[in-house]
Amino acid sequence: MTLSLFNQFSSPSYLGIPLILVALSLPWILFPTPSARWLNNRVLTLQGWFIARFTNQLFLPLNVGGHKWAPLLTSLMIFLLTLNMLGLMPYTFTPTTQLSLNLGIAVPLWLATVIIGMRNQLTHALGHFLPEGTPTLLIPVLIIIETISLFIRPLALGVRLTANLTAGHLLIHLISSASFVLFCTMPAVSILTVALLLMLTLLEVAVAMIQAYVFILLLSLYLQENI
Repeated sequence: MTLSLFNQFSSPSYLGIPLILVALSLPWILFPTPSARWLNNRVLTLQGWFIARFTNQLFLPLNVGGHKWAPLLTSLMIFLLTLNMLGLMPYTFTPTTQLSLNLGIAVPLWLATVIIGMRNQLTHALGHFLPEGTPTLLIPVLIIIETISLFIRPLALGVRLTANLTAGHLLIHLISSASFVLFCTMPAVSILTVALLLMLTLLEVAVAMIQAYVFILLLSLYLQENI
């Protein structure tokens, strides 16, 4: 039972080719491409409005130096959001449930923000390890704590995204299996379980969108500390 329950999160392959590559490239195929017409259709207009609003909301607290990251973080936000939403469809694979993929995205971007802070303002970046006015006895302890908190940031980014999506998929799988089993013996309970499953699915849609936004928001906060 445990093996079949968690088997849905294993990376599928066909003829020795990992299908995670197909799952990662599929969102870019689904996005509508801008046309050369003066007026766009409703889908392109909605996409442009969403990108503009998200970029304005995310980069409003940042100074001008941080606006260079707008194309990268906005593209990553749309990419993660699409992967999370496509993973809620039946018989699909969600790449963002893989901790290796999430850490592969989080670690380089976090490291880039740290390197930018060390290069542009070394004194300010190192000042985060030791707040002003710290007692002498607490200096070694605070330096160790701040160092651990700094290096645990990319791990927290990847684990948060993986854990939330994995937990949601497991709950949907368990409740749908329970409703199917109870349908013959207790139809009334099965109907209530299906209603609970529908509400949980709506909750998972919200979680998929919120987790993609939180991932990018935390990266922008790390960037704000170092520019």
